Amino acid sequence: MTLAEKILAAHCGRERVSPGDFLSVRCDLVLSNDITAPIAMREFERLGVPRVFDPARIVMVPDHFCPNKDIQSATQIKIMREFARRHGIIYFEVGQMGIEHVILPEKGLALPGQVIVGADSHTCTYGALGAFATGMGSTDIAIAMATGEIWMKAPTTIKFIYHGRPGKWSGGKDLILHTIGDIGVDGALYSAMEFQGEAIDTLSMDGRFTMANMAIEAGGKAGLFRVDSTTRRYLKGRTKSKYRVYEPDADAEYARVIEYDASKIEPQVAFPHLPSNTRPVSRAGNVPIDQAVIGSCTNGRIEDLRLAARVLKGRKVDPHLRCIILPGSQQVYLDALKEGLIEIFIKAGAAVSTPTCGPCLGGYMGVLAEGERCISTTNRNFVGRMGHVKSEVYLSNPAVAAASAVLGRIAGPGEL
Repeated sequence: MTLAEKILAAHCGRERVSPGDFLSVRCDLVLSNDITAPIAMREFERLGVPRVFDPARIVMVPDHFCPNKDIQSATQIKIMREFARRHGIIYFEVGQMGIEHVILPEKGLALPGQVIVGADSHTCTYGALGAFATGMGSTDIAIAMATGEIWMKAPTTIKFIYHGRPGKWSGGKDLILHTIGDIGVDGALYSAMEFQGEAIDTLSMDGRFTMANMAIEAGGKAGLFRVDSTTRRYLKGRTKSKYRVYEPDADAEYARVIEYDASKIEPQVAFPHLPSNTRPVSRAGNVPIDQAVIGSCTNGRIEDLRLAARVLKGRKVDPHLRCIILPGSQQVYLDALKEGLIEIFIKAGAAVSTPTCGPCLGGYMGVLAEGERCISTTNRNFVGRMGHVKSEVYLSNPAVAAASAVLGRIAGPGEL
């Protein structure tokens, strides 16, 4: 069996599962946020179940419109907060919260070998830890909160092998953008994406989180990495909970095996209006921008901010644009503060925000007007994603976004 099949089999009491099997799978962690939780709570109440199946396995994080953007978002969050308190659910309040897919691994809640479901498509982020993690609709999450189980079909698995090592300014964001550009936004439709190879072995956890996060942008059901010494170092000190590590079998059957030479993948830019519309930054041409955003559940971790700071240190953001930087969690913010990164950003002329999803989904803290262009380290650039339907979003890694903020146009850090 593949890695995904091993984990699913262990969570549904079967010796073996195969692609296409219909399964009732036990959940280790159930997640929702301020947009999706109220819908799940409403459906939960309709079930007439008095209590959630296990409050220690349910997490709610207000992060999309938090701190409260307006009265409507304040009402949504109030409903979620009260439900969490009533049921004893794990809840992160403003001041402790961050972007859900950053703080759950950071707090040691997401662990290897788990099945994690969330009412957010980027729940697949936790596959970086060797978990089977996937996004589901809010009604599915209501059932999971009540029963501790979800119904699903076992996916096929595609293995991606990355040979060599990424170049100086390339990382996980560039590997996954290049992959999506190659196979398309439906290239891994309802498939588990299993990432392997020398480039993966040398990739940091932050880089792995970025790749797993964007499995959904290729249509994937999940994106998984094997647990290795890098994973264990990350987990050390974060959790005292026991976890089980699964390995794919040597004779596992894959729907496809796709191989890349990572040393030839330079920093990528996804042009509007699809994550698959990628090209190397060296072929971006002259594209002036109005805004640069560095952050999100994709690239809002400390390594991402360090990369941006390397580019911005001693330089100034072009006065004709806005550069907005959003640490992914309070811990990331604190680490960046201790390391002097926040000072670098402010001296460069960037705005630094409290942790929030904010502009990624066109929520707030950087919504685009008609005709504006933004280069962003987020994960989607669909029509109207960050604001007006006639605005444009370009996706990149933090170094490219920072260099673009300095030069006023899409550019790689090599130009500086």
